[in-house]
Amino acid sequence: MTESNGSIEQQAAVEQPQERHAAMPDWEKRFRAPRVSLPDWAEDAPHRSLFVSNATGTYELYAWDRATGEQRQVTQRANGTTDGVLSPDGEWIWWFDDKDGDEFGIWRRRRFTDEPASGDVDAPAVPGLEPSYPAGLTIGRDGRTAVVGRSTDDDGSTIHVARAGEAPMEIYRHRESAGVGDLSHDGSLIAIEHTEHGDAMHSALRVLRPDGSTVAELDDTKGGTVELGLEVLGFAPVDGDRRLLIGHQRRGRWEPLVWDIGTGEETDLGLDLPGDVAAEWYPDGSALLIAHSFEARSDLWHYDLASRELTRVPTPPGTVSGATARPDGTVEYLWSSAAEPSAVRSTTGEIVLDPPGLKSPGSVPVEDVWVDGPGGRIHALVQKPAGTTGPLPTVFDIHGGPTWHDSDSFAAGPAAWVDHGYAVVRVNYRGSTGYGREWTDALKHRVGLIELEDIAAVREWAVTSGLADPDRLILTGGSWGGYLTLLGLGTQPDAWTLGIAAVPVADYVTAYHDEMEALKAMDRTLLGGTPEEVPERFEASSPLTYVDAVKAPVYISAGVNDPRCPIRQIDNYVTRLATRDAIHEVYRYDAGHGSLVVDERIKQVRLELDFAERHLGR
Repeated sequence: MTESNGSIEQQAAVEQPQERHAAMPDWEKRFRAPRVSLPDWAEDAPHRSLFVSNATGTYELYAWDRATGEQRQVTQRANGTTDGVLSPDGEWIWWFDDKDGDEFGIWRRRRFTDEPASGDVDAPAVPGLEPSYPAGLTIGRDGRTAVVGRSTDDDGSTIHVARAGEAPMEIYRHRESAGVGDLSHDGSLIAIEHTEHGDAMHSALRVLRPDGSTVAELDDTKGGTVELGLEVLGFAPVDGDRRLLIGHQRRGRWEPLVWDIGTGEETDLGLDLPGDVAAEWYPDGSALLIAHSFEARSDLWHYDLASRELTRVPTPPGTVSGATARPDGTVEYLWSSAAEPSAVRSTTGEIVLDPPGLKSPGSVPVEDVWVDGPGGRIHALVQKPAGTTGPLPTVFDIHGGPTWHDSDSFAAGPAAWVDHGYAVVRVNYRGSTGYGREWTDALKHRVGLIELEDIAAVREWAVTSGLADPDRLILTGGSWGGYLTLLGLGTQPDAWTLGIAAVPVADYVTAYHDEMEALKAMDRTLLGGTPEEVPERFEASSPLTYVDAVKAPVYISAGVNDPRCPIRQIDNYVTRLATRDAIHEVYRYDAGHGSLVVDERIKQVRLELDFAERHLGR
């Protein structure tokens, strides 16, 4: 056992003895190798940082004092902790405490310098606020003020201003989804995102004073036939500066603009970059760090606000999963590619955080494939064992979200399949991000069926190109990918040899009634109403509707505390499989929407690989 106050170096050394590594297969090493997130740093104490690591075998929060080099574990819970915020003065760490992954809980806090302790012994950060689902948090530079977003089934969305020693004050409430965006540098303005218009896919913005009165509004969902979304990217990091950096979709993709709350002026950057563009401020407010994503890869740029000059920030080819500009002008970023594991790098050329101990093996690079589909060209990423030719047993690994996309980034799951001789195909179907607003927004009303049309088109290419063996095709995915797996097995029963679904939607109507409120709002947007208002759409999009048509063996894994894809609706689906003696296996585990425990994740992958080996007939 590790001591709870050990550093990340000590924990990695204790948890992963070298003699154990030699016999470990590469796929398992990829999961066990210590990894770290991009460190967040305190605005007024940039030598203090907060990051997430799996060094103990469970993902937890770590404090890092860059001045001394000391790293300390902050949280220690059986099912892990990843939600944490460092106050701008660097004095306090806020972390979200839920029960075994159910995402329903409270914020707690501890001083940056406190020794770690196990469990939930830290005091509630906001006494008087009842447990809820989190909906954003921002902390003031005074160290005493925080703006806390909450979501519950009973109250909808609420936002509170909390000051040390005072009762929290509610400044916003609405039945539809809303959340905290940011607090201005001087604490006088609060930006929120809301969906009061009822479209959970496209937010509007409102700027409030700390007393809840409205200062300004921006709503691109009104006055047009096409609804457009807005997002808060952050206030300028300068006292008295009322500029708010936001993202918009006015030209069919995500782009940044600067909105001056005082004058109402909107400065559109007009960046000549294809694909989606996001941004954040440099610490002095004079420039923006641009994050650019295009066709499953990303890069970084520096944009000078005075000269409007755009300069590339050198990064290797692949995917930048996060980036931050430091006060000295350098940029730190989390980078990986499908072939090379993630690392926190700096524009100085250094590795910012390099955990000791076991190093993750690499994998094979991805190949890009474009396939003509019913809604336009579909982008897919393909990996296959080095030196092999088809036809190969092939895994269609479908991403979740659905508003997400697969990228040229390192992923231990697909790499495990490749190690075992499978080709892996990942499809950025309609509904995926990164290919323009129309591609993402195509996912409405015929939910699930649209995505499967695109997956079917890529499946046809995989077979006719000679890559995939049509008799050895696995459909798999987690969350929304798990949902599409079960729906695909029922609506395309002759297309797939095997199905492996993790934390899926299986019975859409029951899932709607049991899931967290924010997801209910998303489902109403996607399907055009509730199950009572549009029952035919829920029926057409529910895997349970087609369960009797399933021919392939089915494997399902599910967290019993999952608030996103709750366990009751999965049990309903499994009962129907069992009623007709369909081949299936179910694995339930004590966590929420996935697990933050490395051993548990390895167990799940091992069970999936074993299920495929037993039923695929290789």
